[in-house]
Amino acid sequence: MAQSEREKMAAGAWYNCVDPELDALRLAAANAIFEHNSLPPSARGDIAPALRDLLGSSRTGCRIEAPFHCAYGFNIHLGEGVFINAGCTILDTAPVRLGEGTMFGPNVQIYCPEHHRDAQLRRAGLEIGRPVEIGANVWIGGGAIILGGVSIGANAIVGAGSVVTKSVPEGVTVVGNPARPIRSTGFVV
Repeated sequence: MAQSEREKMAAGAWYNCVDPELDALRLAAANAIFEHNSLPPSARGDIAPALRDLLGSSRTGCRIEAPFHCAYGFNIHLGEGVFINAGCTILDTAPVRLGEGTMFGPNVQIYCPEHHRDAQLRRAGLEIGRPVEIGANVWIGGGAIILGGVSIGANAIVGAGSVVTKSVPEGVTVVGNPARPIRSTGFVV
């Protein structure tokens, strides 16, 4: 029996993102995001109800500031006390797991999808999702971009504006484009 495009996406295989089932899932996410971004802060709380219901999981003490955007939502998993600042975009075509106590500065972006390198296949809508795993107590500075397939170890720091193209070991600080480790100076970035 042939797999659906959603099943292919979930399996980490190449799939066609131009698909009615995936369109419907993105619309459901867009509606939940609209509620989250439109509610007054006193009514929204830490995460608007529709967005909280959409997420794959969220532990206690998590907060997502508005505006926020995600592709599907159900692939996002938040550990206890995760804080996501305003302007964050998570294109969650694959699982995105944020460890407890992890904090994002404003405008952090996570891009799981990778479009096909062959122009004809790309035009036909083929893409693949690469997961992102971020450990506990990680600080991601404002405007950082994290590409799919990357893992960031616990207690690491990603400097503001960095583009993370490779995995980051536990406790390491990376900066730049592409992000590279820096020697510790005793100062916090």
